[in-house]
Parts: sequence; C-alpha cells; structure tokens
Amino acid sequence: MSPDKNRATAAAILPLVGGPDNITSIAHCMTRLRIGLRDRGLVQDEALRALPAVMGVVEDDTYQIVLGPGAVARVTPEFEALVEEGRAQPAAAPPVTAPPVTAGELQARGAALKEAQKARNASPFKLLLRRVANIFVPLIPALIGCGVIAGLNGMLTNLGLLPGVVPALAAMASGFMSLIAVFVGYNTAKEFGGTAILGGAVAAIIVFPGVAKITAFGLELRPGQGGVLGALAAALLAVYVEKWCRRWVPDALDVLVTPTLTILVSGLVTLFGLMFLAGQASAAIGTFATWLLSHGGAFAGLVLGGLFLPLVMLGLHQALIPLHTTLIEQSGHTVLLPILAMAGAGQVGAAIAVYCRLPRNGSLRGTIKSALPAGFLGVGEPLIYGVSLPLGRPFVTACVGGAAGGAFVGLFNQLGASFGSTAIGPSGWALFPLLDGTAGMGPTIAIYGGGLAVGYLVGFVATYFFGFTQQMLTDLNTDPDPDPAAPPAPEPSKAPVLA
Repeated sequence: MSPDKNRATAAAILPLVGGPDNITSIAHCMTRLRIGLRDRGLVQDEALRALPAVMGVVEDDTYQIVLGPGAVARVTPEFEALVEEGRAQPAAAPPVTAPPVTAGELQARGAALKEAQKARNASPFKLLLRRVANIFVPLIPALIGCGVIAGLNGMLTNLGLLPGVVPALAAMASGFMSLIAVFVGYNTAKEFGGTAILGGAVAAIIVFPGVAKITAFGLELRPGQGGVLGALAAALLAVYVEKWCRRWVPDALDVLVTPTLTILVSGLVTLFGLMFLAGQASAAIGTFATWLLSHGGAFAGLVLGGLFLPLVMLGLHQALIPLHTTLIEQSGHTVLLPILAMAGAGQVGAAIAVYCRLPRNGSLRGTIKSALPAGFLGVGEPLIYGVSLPLGRPFVTACVGGAAGGAFVGLFNQLGASFGSTAIGPSGWALFPLLDGTAGMGPTIAIYGGGLAVGYLVGFVATYFFGFTQQMLTDLNTDPDPDPAAPPAPEPSKAPVLA
C-alpha cells in the first residue's frame, strides 16, 4: 500500500469513528488498529466495514479495526498524524456525512454478538489478561524477525553453507531474545502506570551475568532464570514500590529517593525470591507442555485446536503470548502455536463451504473472497466476524475443522516428531518459515502442511453438510445484487434437509 493510500485509508476511517476529538488513545497490534473512544455512539460501524481496506471491526476494551498484517503498521502513523492535525485546527461545524452503508443482516448480527461478548468479557480476570497481552503485543514484530533469521541460520548450518555468515545471523537472532526480559519489564511498568525505564532497569537484573555469583534458596542463580515471567513480576513490583514512594517521599527528595528505593527494594526481592519462583514456574510450563503432547498429543491437539477460535473471538488469544515466549526461551520454539494455528485452517475450510453452499448470495461471497487470502495467512478475524460467527453453525463446524487439524499435528508430536514455531504472531501459511523440530525440516513441514490440509478438509465437509438448516439455505441463498459469476441456485425442494 502506497503512502498516499495509507493516508487515504486513515482519512476515511477518522470521521467514521467520531473525528479527532472522539479519540482518547491509538495503538496497533499485528492486525488491528486499536482506538480508545470518548463516545461509542459516534462510531458508524457499518460504514467502517464497507471500507475496502477494513477487514472487520472488533468490540473490546478498545475499538479495534482489522486492517491486516503490514497494512496496520503503515496506516496507524498516518491516523495518528491526522488526529493531531485535527486537534490543532479550530473547531468547525460537523461535516455532513453520507448515510451509513448497510452491509446486510449478517453484519448486524455480528455486531450484536460482539456487543454481548463485550459485556460478558468485562470481568476483572479477563481485563487483567488483556493488560498482560498489551505488554507482549509490541514485542511481536521483533519476535517474528528474529525467528525467521533463526530459521534461516539453522538451515544454513544444516546445509553447511556460508559458514562465515552463520555467526552473524546467530547474533541477530539471539540478541533480542537474550534481552527480552528488559523489554517485558519496560512495557509492564508502562502498562501498569509506573515509570517504564525503572521497570526495565529492575528486569535487567535477571539477565545480568553477575547474578551467577548470588545464592538464593541454597542454589546459585543463573542469568535469565525466571525469564519473561520473572521480568513481569519484578517490574510489577517496581510499579507498586514506585507508587508508594510517590505518596510518601517529599517532593524535594523525590528525584533522588524514589528511583533508588524502587530499584533497590524491587531488585533485592527479585534476586532473593522472584527469580527462583519464576524459574520454577517457567520450568513447570515447559515440562507440562512436553508431557501433554508426548502422552496425549492427539487428544490435546483436538482440544487446543477446537477451542482456539472461541479465544480469538473473545480477544483472549493474546493472553497466551507469555506462555509461547517462555517456551521459546527454554527450547527455542513453542510447540503450542502450530497446533493452535489449525483453528485458522478449519475457519478457511468452513468459509469455502459457505461460498459453495450460497451461490446466489453475492454480498457474502464477496466478503469471503476478500477475506480468504488473509485467512490462508492466519488472520482469522475477517472470516470470524464477517462470515462464520454471524451465521452461527459454520462457526461451530469451523471449530470442528480446527480440532481435526490439531489432533493430526498432536498425534505426530506424540509419536516423537515434536516441532514448534521459533516466533509468535503468524500462523497459517506464514508459519512455514518459522518451523523448527526434532525430526528435520522436511518431515516438520510435511506434518504441519498435512495438519492444514486436514483442517481445511474437515472444516469444509463439516460446514457443507452440517453448517446450514433448510431454513438458513432458503433465507440466505438470495441477494439483491448477486455475484454475476455465481451459478444458478438449486431448487429449494431438492436441497438436503440438515439437522
């Protein structure tokens, strides 16, 4: 997308979310522009969904506009600039906007479902999970880049090629991971209202080589012990110590005493408590994941693959990032991500089945055609919110496809062909460059590709035969503006009656 198109997309979005004065915060993750709103009622949902660059919208703690990987990182700065420019201009009469574009009954159902989910999702526990996710989401681009370089480095090492380049690639791939605790500490303090650099300073203690000279609980500490979990806990403690100091330390001494006490108190607790405890927790996560897939791989894969789409629907999937990151720290890859990626395969298969079953619904078929490329690359929100979730049954059958693909990958893990992803973020076809396993690259790629194929096939078959009732087919297989390339619809009396 060219710079002009990026700015045009941002300019099209801004008035539909209430203009600059209605924006309280702007951020983005891998695929979504996340906006804080003063007045939710000023947002024109259907008009937003009708924009060519918008794949869907998600209602959560922030208003999230799905733009897709890459595009969101380019549109967000333009959107921020337009908001700043709009706030700097004198107030003017509100512009006359075109009436909202109606995208159809399915999108209205999807919006209603998201509103209900938002209300159910406001529990303190789920809000805490989202805050934890906000700590790790900004790290994903670096995790992806370093993961791809690590995969390239491994391939060159195995093939014996470019031996002079391999050490340089190893440094690029490992440098960020060796200091990831510092970035986690920085983001944790920032997210929970502390001074970000103090959170990073406390977390840096964990990766300092000199901790190897310190004994806690009768054992010598190891640099990096506790990893991202220890960094998160240490920085959170630093936030509370800092806030206590801000309340009680006189203003004249604050600049000297507060940072000193924050690092001193939090650092001592980290060295003589948190590093050991977080290290034990991290080891337990790795041990459990390995045991789960080696002893119950097929069943575990079925459950994980089948339940992941609902987590994505609820916006809670990013709460798994600390677990993935911990596994990558320990073994170089996360065995969970390839299994969870099968949920996207089931979603793609289900969407293709919907496309085939509703040949006269040009509007829905157009949505599917525009969202499928992103779906193959693992971006599932457009298909979830634009197709399967509003329809109901196809969402369930998509989960069935994800469960089948997860069981396939889990079975091979159980048989000894363990593999995972060297980074988090991508899934679908985009995960191939990040795969790493004990059985070699060839078998690893074949198993993952086989899992995707199973997910596509089962998601398609389950949706085609069980995703619609007769009434659904009658109601949905019409469109006032049908796809001109669509074949004639079958006679209703000849369509099979589905339960």
